[in-house]
Amino acid sequence: MVEQARRTKNIMAEKQIGKITHYFDKIGVGVIELTDGSLTKGDKIRIQGHDSDFEQVVMSMQIDREEVNEATAGQTVGFKADQPVRGHDIVYKIEE
Repeated sequence: MVEQARRTKNIMAEKQIGKITHYFDKIGVGVIELTDGSLTKGDKIRIQGHDSDFEQVVMSMQIDREEVNEATAGQTVGFKADQPVRGHDIVYKIEE
């Protein structure tokens, strides 16, 4: 019973916040179209698609080549991806 409670506490909620629209493979940058919520530097995200399924912390974000700390629904933001991503991959924000 205690072990089950401990495992339950470690489960983190994921909220879909957008999708990948493009990936620049030479520079390792993905583009997220935010459809819900917001994304801030330091947030942990999960990217899931046909060939992708990984988590990473957002360390760098840009809108129109300008560094930003936060983006909200309706904006398109570029970010440095830890692994290759593909168009239509789903982006989730991991909330602890």
